[in-house]
Amino acid sequence: MSDPIALPARLDLSAASSLMTTLKDQGEGDLVMDLSEVSHLGALCLQVMISAATSAIAAGRSVSVLNASERVTDQLRVMGMTPEAISRGRI
Repeated sequence: MSDPIALPARLDLSAASSLMTTLKDQGEGDLVMDLSEVSHLGALCLQVMISAATSAIAAGRSVSVLNASERVTDQLRVMGMTPEAISRGRI
């Protein structure tokens, strides 16, 4: 299992580009996203996460989303998602 990528506290429009770069630069190992510090997750960053997960799965790598707080889980639910769905690369 690869080292988790600790995502920043605020994943909003201004964070989308750097999030995309961070997830692309992750390398060839499994994609492990650690949401323990995240307090706000916007729709665009969610799309970036799903895209990265879909690409990783297509390349034969596993994807994990760890430590989503209740607040972030609620934000995901409002957008029709769960941490598990992101791990499967599904919209």
